[in-house]
Amino acid sequence: MKEAIIDKTVSVIIHDVEIPTPKPSQVLIRVVVSGTNPKDWKRPRWQPDIVINQGDDIAGYVGAVGEEVRSFRKGDKVAALHELGSPHGSYAEYAIAWEYSTFHLTEKTSFEEAATLKLPLPWTPADKPTPLVVYGGATAVGAFAIKFAKLSNIHPIIAVAGKGASFVETLISREKGDTIVDYRQGDDAVHEGITAASKHTPIHHAYDAVSEKGGYQNLGATLDKPGKIAVVLPTVVDNIPDHISILRTAVASVHMPPAEGQALGDKEFGAALFQFIGQDLAQAWFSGHPYEVRKGGLGGLEGALKDLEAGKASAVKYVIKIAETEGFQQ
Repeated sequence: MKEAIIDKTVSVIIHDVEIPTPKPSQVLIRVVVSGTNPKDWKRPRWQPDIVINQGDDIAGYVGAVGEEVRSFRKGDKVAALHELGSPHGSYAEYAIAWEYSTFHLTEKTSFEEAATLKLPLPWTPADKPTPLVVYGGATAVGAFAIKFAKLSNIHPIIAVAGKGASFVETLISREKGDTIVDYRQGDDAVHEGITAASKHTPIHHAYDAVSEKGGYQNLGATLDKPGKIAVVLPTVVDNIPDHISILRTAVASVHMPPAEGQALGDKEFGAALFQFIGQDLAQAWFSGHPYEVRKGGLGGLEGALKDLEAGKASAVKYVIKIAETEGFQQ
């Protein structure tokens, strides 16, 4: 089968490998579409000696299941998140996912805003004003964080965005106090905008869907005591007030082991969450993120990742169709 690996220069090498065999608790997925993520160019830059298939977002059909898998069978249509950093990612004709991670995409990371920040969940929605700042509201993770916050009746949602603000406007509920703060106006304007949007209600929770370029530092300067900021990337905690806690989602923990007492991304939460997401999709409670199909299958991957690295993506997710890869014979 065809597989793409990514080196430290974010160059993509397509080679032929054997189709992997799932372990007892794993599912083999015939990949139809793979999503791309900023992580896919960042990790090769951060870890230049590790040249692997970085793909994680999978949509396709079950090709085979391990002997301990009970929830899926061959031919099922599924979406999944490949285990980050492990072999057999989604930039290939076939990928591997664990049973409990199947039927789950970017939504899981964004839903961790609730688990990590101890916010109300959709089945126990908030019954009082609960301000939440989402830094990077136009990103895929940030957008899904907003959507799930709305399902949990969490308002006001204060979304920090830039050129993707028009897209974020379609997600928020102005009548419930939600608003957008433009980070391009500078740090002082961000601080003032967040404070004004809370309407004097203390702000204790923030979800940093970018975790770069001063985002969590800005958040730390605006949250009230005690404040919690969930981040999606490893962070160097400089200039953060003592009353602010930096909490890592499972994606951030790929790069750093969880701190004592943290139990993020556990199987039980995941199992309940995936069923809920399936119901959401079936009943159209929310829709997917805007996307752009990059031409050429795996042959178009390098261009997509370099465009991500250059910051060209705004309110859009680049995806590739594996069947468009040159030499594809599945």
